[in-house]
Amino acid sequence: MTAEDGQDDALIEPALSDLAHRWVAAVRQTSYLDLGAEALRGRFDRFVSGLAEVLRSEPFDPAPAAAVGSALVEVGLSSPEALQRTIAVLAGLPAAADGKPDEDRIGAILGAVAAGFTRAGRQRILDDQERIRRAWARALTDAEHSLQLELHHQAHHDPLTGLPNRILLHRHLVDTLEAAGNRDRIGVCFLDLDEFKTINDTLGHGSGDRLLVALADRLRACVNGAGHFVARVGGDEFVVVVRHSDGPGQLTELAEAMLAELSKPVRLDGHELSVSASIGIVEQPCHGAAPEELLRAADATLYLAKEEGRARYALFDVERNAQQVLRYGLTGRLAGALDRGEFELVYQPLVALADNRLRGAEALLRWRHPDLGTVSPNTFIPVAEQSGMIHPLGRWVLRESCRVAADWQRAHPDTPLLISVNVSPRQCTDPRLLDDVRHALADTGLDPANLQLELTETVLMQSTGQPIQTLRTIADLGVRIVIDDFGIGYSNLAYLRHLPVHGLKLAGAFMAGIRSLASDHVDEQIVETVIRLAHTLQMTVTAEGIETADQAARLAALGCDLGQGWHFGRPVPPASFPAS
Repeated sequence: MTAEDGQDDALIEPALSDLAHRWVAAVRQTSYLDLGAEALRGRFDRFVSGLAEVLRSEPFDPAPAAAVGSALVEVGLSSPEALQRTIAVLAGLPAAADGKPDEDRIGAILGAVAAGFTRAGRQRILDDQERIRRAWARALTDAEHSLQLELHHQAHHDPLTGLPNRILLHRHLVDTLEAAGNRDRIGVCFLDLDEFKTINDTLGHGSGDRLLVALADRLRACVNGAGHFVARVGGDEFVVVVRHSDGPGQLTELAEAMLAELSKPVRLDGHELSVSASIGIVEQPCHGAAPEELLRAADATLYLAKEEGRARYALFDVERNAQQVLRYGLTGRLAGALDRGEFELVYQPLVALADNRLRGAEALLRWRHPDLGTVSPNTFIPVAEQSGMIHPLGRWVLRESCRVAADWQRAHPDTPLLISVNVSPRQCTDPRLLDDVRHALADTGLDPANLQLELTETVLMQSTGQPIQTLRTIADLGVRIVIDDFGIGYSNLAYLRHLPVHGLKLAGAFMAGIRSLASDHVDEQIVETVIRLAHTLQMTVTAEGIETADQAARLAALGCDLGQGWHFGRPVPPASFPAS
């Protein structure tokens, strides 16, 4: 399969056409594209049709889907944000030929798309350099000297604005770093115009080009006057290099000056246009720096500025950058991780504080990454939520937890054990959640009374309409619903009485004030009040994060029903869990 496989656009299925439309809408804002709307839509129609053929092919082979990832880079959608949004949209590929959704195939297809995207991005830089090298070699004759100079200029400058392009920028960075002394520093500003696509869509690409020329002239005057280097590296993206930087303060002053200059209104075709920009800043010693890493870090920091509200700058932060790089890398790997068996569940005991008897366990998800080791759920769950992979992953967690709990129950029929499963915010709004619960119970044979779903307090308080009705129906099945980390959000017990909630799980932060009989009683009084009010509303209360026998005893004295924490046991695989 290729991105240009020639399918007739008129024959595309309505569901696929809708998916293509949503895909285009999701990714167009991530980059400035030369393709017009109709051409771009036609291209994505063919992408989706090709992916649908892969999804329904027999025998199934996801490898051809990599061509779609490569084609995204070819049309100019080469940013990490474009890949993240693509994964999120393609997670909703229509069902297979038998009418049943096939998350395994979809996951494999998403992995192939991500792999093709990554390979094409690396190859793009190599191809650009090779193309220029060949053009340069062909021009190296005395008779073609003037043509050689023209080609050199065209190869190293943007034809629209006349600014240096990405190739000359790279050369400038290399020269700067090679000539730098041991104490020299360098600064890089990666600038992107905010919502520039709206101007192209409203006034047309011709007007957009003229606006770019006007803004480039302003940027050139602002930057070159201070002796700095400025290049246009994309549709509405510019990079400024500051040699011999005095420190971050010089870069932030320059960024403020550029933002102020660019924000001044521009008269164009009878319209007065105001444009804002976002800037990512990297400032560091020249020693040990590399051109590619400087640009990558500045680009990543640019997206942080956009996430924080646009029309501003952001300074590179090592920790935040590492998290962003990790999340980007996890996005591609996550798509096929479930199929490869990289996820597992461990179980932590839930104990009745009144008699210290086992009452159940909470299922906790772990990702055993082949290169990174164990990845924290705090890291990969947001990635799964954003990409849409949380749905098949959450479905697997629910089914596997119910299967293990049913096995425990059959082995110990006289000791009812509760299995507690976390449900993410995005799962709560999924209309398929009710069917997922019903199927998990029916397929495993687990009694609904032995299943407990943990939802965050914020999600429940903000949910209305269908999500609440779904939770009510799930509760009517006999399934328990508990609010996790209670006390760090709204904490509105009066509102809870109208929700299908059976219990509260106190946030672990409360445990800090419940150490022993001699502890400060403020947290203890808060916990006691919550327990009394919860019991008045006929809700059970669970305390997590219990680390000592003194804490367990104090909570039992306060009337807390269940406890969880290292005092009772660490999370363990199902085979090691004490089910008796």
